[in-house]
Amino acid sequence: MTLLFVFLVGLFGFSLLSRKVDGSYITAPMLFTGVGLVVAFCLDEPVSADRGIKPFLHIAEIALVLLLFCDASKVDLSLLRKEKSLPLRLLGPGMLATIALGTVVCVLLFPSLSWWEAALVATILAPTDAGLGQVIVNSPKVPERIREALDVEAGLNDGLSVPFLLFFIAIATTLDGENSTSLPVLMGEQIGYGVLIGIAIGSVGGVLLNLADKRGAMDKSHRPLAVVALPIFSYLIAHPVGGSPFIAAYITGLAAQKAFPGIHKGSTTFTDEWGESLSFAVFFLFGIFAASPGTGISWTPLLYGILSLTAIRMIPVYFSLSGTGLPAKEKAFIGWFGPRGLASIVLGLVYLEAEADLPGESIITAIVISTVILSIFLHGLSARPGIRLISTERR
Repeated sequence: MTLLFVFLVGLFGFSLLSRKVDGSYITAPMLFTGVGLVVAFCLDEPVSADRGIKPFLHIAEIALVLLLFCDASKVDLSLLRKEKSLPLRLLGPGMLATIALGTVVCVLLFPSLSWWEAALVATILAPTDAGLGQVIVNSPKVPERIREALDVEAGLNDGLSVPFLLFFIAIATTLDGENSTSLPVLMGEQIGYGVLIGIAIGSVGGVLLNLADKRGAMDKSHRPLAVVALPIFSYLIAHPVGGSPFIAAYITGLAAQKAFPGIHKGSTTFTDEWGESLSFAVFFLFGIFAASPGTGISWTPLLYGILSLTAIRMIPVYFSLSGTGLPAKEKAFIGWFGPRGLASIVLGLVYLEAEADLPGESIITAIVISTVILSIFLHGLSARPGIRLISTERR
C-alpha cells in the first residue's frame, strides 16, 4: 500500500509538471526510476528482485504491448515501404551482430560465465526501447526516415529476441541439449503465430471499427475502449499458443490502421496513456529492485553496460547500414539512440521467471540492471543535444 501511495503521488506530481518536464533534459523514466531508487533506501524491509516476479512481469508485458500497438498504429506505412531497407538492416544483420558481439565481450569480461549465459545477457540487452526513445521519435527535427527506422526497430526487436532468449535458456540449462527446442521451431512459433494473430485481430478489429464509425453506430467517446481491447486480445491469445505477444501487438497495430486509417486520430490516446502509466510503474518498481541488496552491481557490470550502449550496439549498426547512403553522423546517431529499457526489463523478468537457476544468475542480473540504469539516464540526458546535433547536420 505504501509503495502504491508513493507511486500515485509521483504520478500526480509528474502530471502537474509534465509540460515543464517535457521541455527539459529530464525524462519521465529518469524521474520514476530515481524515485524508486530513493524509496528503496527508505524501506525498512529490503525488496529483492526475485520476489513478486509474476505480477511485475505481467505489468511490464502489458505496458510494452500497449505502447507497441500505439506506435505501430501511427507508423507511416507509405514511408515504411519506401525506406524499408533501414529497419530491415537493423532487425537483421544489425541485431544478430549485436548479440554476437555482446556475447564475446561478456565472456571476456566475465570468464566465469558460460558462452550460453553470455548469449543470454547479449539477447536480453539487444532490443531497444521505443518508450525511452520517444523524444527522438516524436521530434520533427530528426530526419523522418531515421525516426521511422528507430520506431519500427524498437517495435519488433523485442519480439524477435524472445525465441533467442528461450533457446539460450534451454541450452544453458540442458548441457547435453537433448531436451532443448531447436531455434528454427522457436522462431517459427514466436514470429509466425505472433504475425498471424496480429494480422487476424488487427484486420478484423479494424474492419469492425471502420464499419461502426461509418454507420454512426459507435459513440466517439467510447471508441478508445474498443481500440484498447485489440492489443489486449493479441496479448491474451498469443501467450497460450506460443506466439510472441510483442510481435502480435505490433502487427495488430499495423493491420488495424490499414483497415481503419483513422484509428490514430484520438482512438489510441487512451491506450497510449494507459501504456505510458503502466511503464512509469515498471520504471518505479525497477528502481526499487535496482537498489535492493544483493544486486551485485560493481564496476565490471557497469563497464559492460557502457560497452553495450556504445561499441556493442554502434559498431554492428554502423556496418549494417553500409550502402544506404546515410552520412556517418546519422549512422552514429541511430547507433547511439538504441536505449535499453522496458523491453530489456521484460526479457530479464522472463529469464528470472523461467527459474533456470544458472550459476551466473547473479552476474546476469547485475549486468542487466546496470545497463538499463545507465541507459535510462545517459540516453535521457543526451536526447535533446543529439536532436540539435542531427538537425544542425541537416542544415
